[in-house]
Amino acid sequence: MRRSPWATLAVLALAQFIVVLDVTIVNVALPDIQADLNFSADSLPWVINAYTLLFGGLLLLGGRMADLLGPRRVFVAGLLLFGVTSLVAGFANSPEFLIGARAVQGLGGALLSPAALAILTVTFAHGRERNIAMGVWGGLAGLGGTLGVVAGGLLVDSLSWQWVFFVNVPIAIALVAVIPVFVRDTRHGAQGDRAFDTAGAVLGTSGLLAIVYGVVRSEPKGWGSGEVVGILTAGVALLIAFVLVERRSKAPLVPLRLFRSRALSVSSGSLALNGAGFLSMFFLTAIYLQQVRGDSALEAGVHFLPMGGAAIVGAVLASQLVQTLGTRTVQLGGTVLSFIGLLWLSQADATGSYATELLPGLIIFGFGILGVGVPGQITAVSEVQHHEAGAASGVVNAMYQVGGALGLAVVTTLSITRTTDALAAGVPQQQALVDGFQRGLLVASGFAVANMLLTLASPQLQPDAEQIAEATAAA
Repeated sequence: MRRSPWATLAVLALAQFIVVLDVTIVNVALPDIQADLNFSADSLPWVINAYTLLFGGLLLLGGRMADLLGPRRVFVAGLLLFGVTSLVAGFANSPEFLIGARAVQGLGGALLSPAALAILTVTFAHGRERNIAMGVWGGLAGLGGTLGVVAGGLLVDSLSWQWVFFVNVPIAIALVAVIPVFVRDTRHGAQGDRAFDTAGAVLGTSGLLAIVYGVVRSEPKGWGSGEVVGILTAGVALLIAFVLVERRSKAPLVPLRLFRSRALSVSSGSLALNGAGFLSMFFLTAIYLQQVRGDSALEAGVHFLPMGGAAIVGAVLASQLVQTLGTRTVQLGGTVLSFIGLLWLSQADATGSYATELLPGLIIFGFGILGVGVPGQITAVSEVQHHEAGAASGVVNAMYQVGGALGLAVVTTLSITRTTDALAAGVPQQQALVDGFQRGLLVASGFAVANMLLTLASPQLQPDAEQIAEATAAA
């Protein structure tokens, strides 16, 4: 049966849309989740981190499974897992229950997303049609992030926080039903010569989870406590074991030889710092808007919209400017804008005007975040062989997610410490929350400064339109 490639694209893009949507839609529901399930301040970030770490940590394994088992089969499995765990998350009645559901939901996303991209690349021939398809794919994924904050606000205010998870269920059911009709099954040829790198996936993800958990536990326990030192040491040991396994594996999850490329190594670090700044800003500002300024969930979502619009425009501008100014110049400009935006936001207090204290910072940051992301993705794959471009894109995408989780852990820990110290000193609660928000944003702005310095080591490239389309769509 002949299937329309554009119908296939619609199914794939909608699936990717809900995966991206789930990163932002939950943020505006966090205050309600915290109040309803009695989350502590230091455990609340795990609602985001559990999803992000499992998604980023297992993304490459999901891509390998798609190669071995067939992308459509893995796509369906990931979509089913994502839908079921969305339903489970909506019925969560304790912090541990919700965090566990979010972790497995991240695994579903890690299976679904690379499999969908693999189907897309075999559905459209190399050239103009694939570039158009990749543009639609990337655009809808970006739109999911922007619409997530408003959709989340609407669902929380009109129904309840549970519906930010329930909304995924009918979409997942509908997509699974139409996949046999619109998505053809494909198999790769030399599957027998390849193997899963399950050990690498378990060691890498466990090591990252341990380090994030150690950072979070440092707030109540102190950095010098035996518990924190033990957890962080275990995390480092697991990551060292991960590197050793990857070096000896015949089919490594992360081909370490890719990091011989200066462009890939620098871009991976830059995108990790970019993710750290973005997730930290989003988490802290969502809490601040509702708990300090008294926004409803919908009002908070609407207040984020200008940033989403700026990011979309920033992506278009960055894609054009890299052809004339070069990747390093645009990326450096993006880090400067990110820094200015975060610094501006860090000055906001409890009573100032949204139009003067928040709006400019959100717009500037929105431009900056894609000013880093677009040239970073292009640079990352510039020095690798064409047959390894997919692996390189997977590495930098995973680094963005993992960097976001690690950055959020650091920022929220320091923010909570500042709030706790202020409360202990007799500062009123609202002002203590402002103090914590401001410190957190200042730490996040430090990520942007580190990114400026790292970007100086990036090569200067002037790609053509086709290279831009392929590199950015695989992000």
